[in-house]
Amino acid sequence: MGQIYDELEQDILFQHGMNACLNCGVCTAVCPAAEVYDYSPREVMNIVSTQDDDLIIDELLKSDKIWFCGQCFSCKTRCPRGNSPASVILALRRLSVRHGYFAESEKGRQQLIAKRLFGENMLKRGYTLLAENMAPEHFPELGENWEYYYEHRAEMREWWGVPMNLENSAGSHRQIPEEDMDELREIYHKTGAVTLMDAVEAGMERKLGSKAEVDKYWQTWLETADSRNYELPKSKSR
Repeated sequence: MGQIYDELEQDILFQHGMNACLNCGVCTAVCPAAEVYDYSPREVMNIVSTQDDDLIIDELLKSDKIWFCGQCFSCKTRCPRGNSPASVILALRRLSVRHGYFAESEKGRQQLIAKRLFGENMLKRGYTLLAENMAPEHFPELGENWEYYYEHRAEMREWWGVPMNLENSAGSHRQIPEEDMDELREIYHKTGAVTLMDAVEAGMERKLGSKAEVDKYWQTWLETADSRNYELPKSKSR
């Protein structure tokens, strides 16, 4: 055992998720993500079971693997030993972010998008998604109807008679009272969510070399809806 595994072992999600894995593979057999990605919950549990820091870092914390899980918890319901690979993966994700290893993989770096798009929306407005931020090019699956609404949303809502940015407004246009928002922000601080969000920014800045490059990565996603279009600066991996 090493420092990384010791830290992982302290995570309550790991404690609840890792009991006595016998590597039967049922978790992978029922995993939806394993159908479409090069991903196996069984492999993740097997690597963690080695308690080898170097292996955990290189094969999990620095890789895309831990970011493929959709957190459906099908693995938990079918495991004959009561393990929860999905919980273990959540613990691995937190560990990866805290140490900055997430920035070594493309799926890991996309945590910046999640942080700025969903996390910051929660702290500002109390919603993970705001209609104002759901540009059609970033959410093509919403189709032509959403594209039309997005382009004409102000006039359409005026026509419907639905107010925007008021406490009595409907849906994600509703303005949540500041007193309630303060309580929500306090929860984010107390649970360590804000610390993890800050760690995402810090880890990306270390990886890309400057805050300007982090903003460039973000802007690339905003303009192209695909972070893979960003060209990583040449630097040594951690």
